[in-house]
Amino acid sequence: MHTLFRYGWMTLAVALTVAGCGGGQAPLAPVPDTDWSYYGGNPGGTRYSPVAQITPQNVKHLKVAWIFRTGETGQGFPGDEWKSHMTFEATPILYDGTLYFTTSETNVDAVDAATGKLRWRYDSNVKKIWYSDAASRGVSLWVDDQSLSDAPCHARIFAPTLNHRLLALDTVTGKLCQDFADRGVLDLSQNIHFTYKGGEYINYLVTSPPVVIDGKVIVGSSIGDDRLVDSERGTVRAFDARTGKLIWSWDPIPRDPSNPEYQEWTPAAAKTVGGANAWPPLSADPARHLVFVPTTSPSADYFGGERPGDNRWADSVVALNADTGKLVWAYQLVHHDLWDYDTVAQPSLVDLIHDGQHVPAVIEATKTGMLFTFNRETGAPIFPIVEKPVPQDGVPGEVLSKSQPFPVLPKPLVRQGPVTEGDAWGLTFWDEGKCRALIKQYHSEGIFTPPGLKTTIEQPGNAGGVEWGGIAFDPVHQLAVVNTMNLPWLDALIPRDEYEALIHSGNYKIKYKGWDLAPMAGTPYGRRRSVFLSPLHIPCVKPPWGQLAAVDMQTGQIKWQVPLGNALFNHWNLGVPNIGGPIVTAGGLIFIAATVDADIRAFDLHSGKMLWQYKLPAGGQATPMTYAVGGRQYVVIAAGGHGDGFGTRGDYVIAFALPQ
Repeated sequence: MHTLFRYGWMTLAVALTVAGCGGGQAPLAPVPDTDWSYYGGNPGGTRYSPVAQITPQNVKHLKVAWIFRTGETGQGFPGDEWKSHMTFEATPILYDGTLYFTTSETNVDAVDAATGKLRWRYDSNVKKIWYSDAASRGVSLWVDDQSLSDAPCHARIFAPTLNHRLLALDTVTGKLCQDFADRGVLDLSQNIHFTYKGGEYINYLVTSPPVVIDGKVIVGSSIGDDRLVDSERGTVRAFDARTGKLIWSWDPIPRDPSNPEYQEWTPAAAKTVGGANAWPPLSADPARHLVFVPTTSPSADYFGGERPGDNRWADSVVALNADTGKLVWAYQLVHHDLWDYDTVAQPSLVDLIHDGQHVPAVIEATKTGMLFTFNRETGAPIFPIVEKPVPQDGVPGEVLSKSQPFPVLPKPLVRQGPVTEGDAWGLTFWDEGKCRALIKQYHSEGIFTPPGLKTTIEQPGNAGGVEWGGIAFDPVHQLAVVNTMNLPWLDALIPRDEYEALIHSGNYKIKYKGWDLAPMAGTPYGRRRSVFLSPLHIPCVKPPWGQLAAVDMQTGQIKWQVPLGNALFNHWNLGVPNIGGPIVTAGGLIFIAATVDADIRAFDLHSGKMLWQYKLPAGGQATPMTYAVGGRQYVVIAAGGHGDGFGTRGDYVIAFALPQ
């Protein structure tokens, strides 16, 4: 799962520069209407648009075309008093002139794509209780080619809700599709192992849009992290898109001795360990009838003594047969995860030119800041992957993996080495000295340093690297565009008796103020973690803290890498932490928001030069999208923030276009 930020990033003094509008421009040539009918632009999640009306030459003229507001920012939900819950991170999809998306409360809105006017809203009636991951990233579309075009629910929207339901809605009216499941509502809690269900807490939900392929809607799940070993299962399920009937299910953790991977687990672990769920978006290859699943950490995240072994197929990219749910191939990207290094990015299915051959490929970006590239038919690595030895000083009872996989190319996009005193940074000699003293006090051996009883610096931290925004891929120039964070985190284990005493006495509020604590019940330890900040609440290590890169995927070489964000110090752009993702257009532009300074920006694809920026009214932690209607290209972003330091929360959907 992704981790929310609980710190005052913006106490760092920032100088913000907004690009001017410039002079006049020539009349626009109209462009054909172009859809964005999938969360990632297409079934394979490449986030590329062939629309080219907006170019590096005219992007400076981009203006707000319309603004729509949902009216929701989590009012009345637990956590609202801290502005830390209910995150609006949806990427709208476009179908037949209408934008569709879920709001922060997972209601569903349909908005005119040219004007921003509301066409309909469906109220999902989500109860105002605590949800472990109250995020809303969007919806999916299915068109029933066996029904008449004017029949009810000929085209339907599948919308996941916070209270583990899947809605099927008619695209025209917003009414429930009565032939699907229970009159349009599918209860996703059916046949799911729950250790705790009901009451005022929900720890099993769906936060990302499902993927639809071959008449099936395929759904992952979001499971609350680090609560206990025996948590909910990360089962991926396929339902008939017309009826809601369960067709198949697949569990990343083998439960049956007949499974070839069962021998990699102990019987006790195979029976009890939960998680390894797919909370990010899935991808589909309709031509090959494959669905690609990014799996995440098994439970509990920071201690694996109860689950010895590599823990396949957690922390993997997995190809399943879309008709049967059978495993076609899989590759594990982190063995025996102890760092919350979930595979969080939607797998990007691209046609790659490699060694002069066209290869169907899948690119998976990771929290470790690495890009893994595979032949999507066979699972064979396109760029070699080598196993390298990693630190081995775990706590008693831990059984570490002796090595971890590293791609030879591309090179890591973030820092992975030990954090040393020379890495300390501050605005003044005073706070830099404080950071230097902390680094000397803490433990750091570089990436994959196991958590211990002493505070450990994890670089990269559990927030990445790369998060759920994933990559964008330009098929013409074979460039992968990636935004990353260089942001170490701190973590440590707390012996069980000490942890329980802290919780029951309330002393944790004093001793570990500002730390995130979790019980990890069923293990000998609780855990604490925190982002590594100075006394001034800015990162304790040298910038850049956020970057944007373009990688030539024909050669595996980084073409350019620039700071992302507007934190300036002595005229240097430091780059800032960011969560969100980029898109690429045929016009040669990258659009991305993501940063804590709440700007959306346009970059030149070939040079990395920033060409335009606009101050959003709230954080833009969603990935933007683009389309053309009525001869005009629009760029749309949901500005809803991420809570806990990632900009102001909001309820805005904002469209930009060139003046007519």
